[in-house]
Amino acid sequence: MSQYEGDDAVPVSASEYQAFVAFLRTACGIDLGANKQYLVSTRIRRIMLEHRLQSLTELTQLVQQDSQRLLRQKVIDAMTTNETFWFRDGYPFEYLSKTFLPEFAKQKPGEKARIWSAACSTGQEPYSISMAVEEGLRASIVARGCDADILATDVSTSVLDAAREGIYDRLSLLRGLSLQRSSDFFVQISADSWRIKDSVRDRVRFRPLNLQESFYLLGKFDVVFCRNVLIYFSQDLKTEILRKIHGVLNPGGILFLGASETISGLNDLFEMVRCNPGVAYRAKLKGSP
Repeated sequence: MSQYEGDDAVPVSASEYQAFVAFLRTACGIDLGANKQYLVSTRIRRIMLEHRLQSLTELTQLVQQDSQRLLRQKVIDAMTTNETFWFRDGYPFEYLSKTFLPEFAKQKPGEKARIWSAACSTGQEPYSISMAVEEGLRASIVARGCDADILATDVSTSVLDAAREGIYDRLSLLRGLSLQRSSDFFVQISADSWRIKDSVRDRVRFRPLNLQESFYLLGKFDVVFCRNVLIYFSQDLKTEILRKIHGVLNPGGILFLGASETISGLNDLFEMVRCNPGVAYRAKLKGSP
């Protein structure tokens, strides 16, 4: 029997917290910082009960064993913030469908743009990208024959499973999705469930990826969405990830970051592109001014 039951918080000492923070930083790059003991306590309580663990120290030691891969993934899933909604901030999707893709279609007629949605959570961002592509094609803004392949990645396998399923409840649809888009791109399958249409889903592939890993095997991209995730990482890791993203962007490719994120210190790799009311970043050739 565990020493805490029901809604009781898991007791977390300062030393236990520091050891857990170090594990999480190593495992997935998330830097919790100081004084987040209550956050840790509430998010891992269910796991502690399920596995009959007596302390955070016991959990931290256990998840670092090679044989505990599934438990380690459960902990990462529990600690990963998955705040997301449709067409977040608006302008990246407008710029994609009305500016980038029409220009891409002229320069590379008949080719598909490769787009990466990093830290895609439960699928709202990559499916929003696919809907934006579809709307550009329907409005003849994007030339026929041009389309997109979208890779969506996340460190959490549980959110990827939900994203692949492509089924959302009413509350999820209300978070950034217009009634017109709900009607155009979803099919109601029950009183409170809607499934994304195949025309949107078929552009998107999902796969697990830790942003601390190499991006080399992902191939090259024309557009990368890496939004509202770098804020959880240390400055050194942010810089490393941005350099790796530059390495997989085709020259002139576009990077979208979150509203509070910047490419500080990497002006040799990216130049700012204004997409009122926001900005994007265009990949430079290394060594260009």
